[in-house]
Amino acid sequence: MTSDTYAPPDAPLVVVHRDHEILLVDKPAGLLSVPGKGAHLADCLITRVQRAFPEALLVHRLDRDTSGIMVFALTTGAQRHLGLQFEKRQIKKVYVARVWGRVTDDTGTVDLPLIVDWPNRPRQMVDLENGRAAQTDWRVVRRDADGTTRLRLMPRTGRSHQLRVHMKEIGHPILGDPFYADGPARAYPRLMLHSESLRLRHPDGGKGLSFSSKCPF
Repeated sequence: MTSDTYAPPDAPLVVVHRDHEILLVDKPAGLLSVPGKGAHLADCLITRVQRAFPEALLVHRLDRDTSGIMVFALTTGAQRHLGLQFEKRQIKKVYVARVWGRVTDDTGTVDLPLIVDWPNRPRQMVDLENGRAAQTDWRVVRRDADGTTRLRLMPRTGRSHQLRVHMKEIGHPILGDPFYADGPARAYPRLMLHSESLRLRHPDGGKGLSFSSKCPF
């Protein structure tokens, strides 16, 4: 990636929720979650967040091309608490995706282990012998007249590029995916993947809370 290929959107920070322990923001597509290697990749969501909230701490990431809800911790205790929830798969995430082709079943699960494709990193690939377990539940929202399908994706695990690889592997790559879609499936203005909602336990008291971000496509 060179400086002329990374052109993050100059969009204002959208705060969905803020209290004494946690901060939730709506990440735009095209913006890195954390800095990349090199000065041209320094602009990212955590940097923008910390300009407004210097105490903010990273908990998880979204791919550069994915939009939607992200949670940051505002104390080290909250960071540990949320980190454990992610580690134990207690945080429930729901994504919206538009995929290539007409998905015939109404629901399903993809259970395919993933590993980094080293010669082509950051791409990931399925490896039945050496891959790390990865499961994604999916549900059809709408079958569109143009032959594409809108899905809700509920990952049980949080592997890198999991949703993108899993959709490709079942023959329905996510529209606009620069890594895993080809031909007309790739010819969209952005990756059609959005982190729609996040359910977590609040670090102060453990109350279950849900936060959402409206899908922009």
